[in-house]
This record gives sequence, structure tokens and C-alpha cells, in this order.
Amino acid sequence: MERVNAILRHPAFVAEIERLDEFEKSRPFCGHGMDHLLDVARIALILNFETGFPADIEPVYAAALLHDSGRAKQYEDGTPHEYESARIAAGILPECGFDSSETAVISDAILAHRTGSDYERFGIAEHLYHADKLSRRCFYCAAREDCNWELKNQQLMY
Repeated sequence: MERVNAILRHPAFVAEIERLDEFEKSRPFCGHGMDHLLDVARIALILNFETGFPADIEPVYAAALLHDSGRAKQYEDGTPHEYESARIAAGILPECGFDSSETAVISDAILAHRTGSDYERFGIAEHLYHADKLSRRCFYCAAREDCNWELKNQQLMY
């Protein structure tokens, strides 16, 4: 997990997570901070193992950690966060030891994590998409009555 820990220490990643935490500090609904990112990583990894997808652990964690890194920009000016997150990831991943092939797969997964589009091409993308949705604990959320998310998780699955 050396490369994943390099992401966690990367100044650009740290800065984006801190900006996002600031934007979401009074958000009553699910947040997108470190708890969410790690939940998504672990669920995506479970999905990879369950489906027999031969993925290395580090690209799965990298995709999960970076998939919402562009959310602060979305709060600022409406830029879709998957595009900003992929842009941020493209700068961070090579500096953390990911090669160009891994960076492309991770970036594609980040780009597809909201809609699932094109995830059939990449197992990591499919699992990131589903893990992002499955990570929500709607059944235990204090804001569930006011939330308009249509996919509310009514039970624990992972």
C-alpha cells in the first residue's frame, strides 16, 4: 500500500480533502470526506474479490480515494466533480508511482463513477460505481427524511 499511502500524503490530495471538508462541514446529508472514501475503497475491493476480477489492491484504493477529490470545485463553480477529480488524479497518480496504464484505468473509473457509463470496459470502474452507492448508510442517517436521493440504502449490504 506504499503508493496509496503516497496519495494520502500528497499535498494536492490533502489540500483538496481539506477544501472539501470546509465546504461540507455544515452539510446535513452524507459527506464525501475520508470516511466515505475509505468505505468506497473497501466495498470496491470486496466487489472485486466477489466477482473474481484480478485487480491489484492499490489501483482500487487509488480510484476510491480520488473519485471525489474534485467536489470542492463543483461546490465553487458547478464543474462536474468527476471531471475535476480525474484531472486531479492525473497529476497525483504518476507522482505516487502509478504507471500510465494504471493511471488511465483509474481515471476512467473516476469519470464513470457517477453514471456508470462505460464501466463495462473496466472492472475497477464498475465496482467503484457500485461501491460509491452502496457506501451510504441511509438507514442510519439523521437527514434521511429530508434527503431526496432516489437510491436510499434501506439495509446494510457491505
